[in-house]
Amino acid sequence: MSHLNPHNEGTHGFTLIEALIALSIVTMVLASIGALIATNARATQSIEAHLTRLETARAIMTALPDRADLARGELSGETDGHPWRVDVSPLPTRTTGTSNTTAWRPMAVVVTVRSRSGGAIQLNTVRLQRNDSR
Repeated sequence: MSHLNPHNEGTHGFTLIEALIALSIVTMVLASIGALIATNARATQSIEAHLTRLETARAIMTALPDRADLARGELSGETDGHPWRVDVSPLPTRTTGTSNTTAWRPMAVVVTVRSRSGGAIQLNTVRLQRNDSR
């Protein structure tokens, strides 16, 4: 036998308004999680592209000729779809009023690697070259 109590009618379950509010909260949470995942994916791609350019620059730097064969000027090329450029020039030094009788001349070496998207990385170093004008 069923007991019907007129005071308890309509108190079981959810109303349409409560269901819509719960659904909107779930939608906002899922949208926030989706935005976070998209941001992380873009950051990961950016870091991977940066590391690829850095490794390409390091490979070019290690493949440079010995200091005896390093010539002034510009070298350029492309490796794995990354255009690169190496600039070699004498490093400006301060003179102290004495004649330049040192055995070594510092050369500035700048390696620049670009990506297809336009990002670039630049490595700067100094190589000593024997001064033949002694």
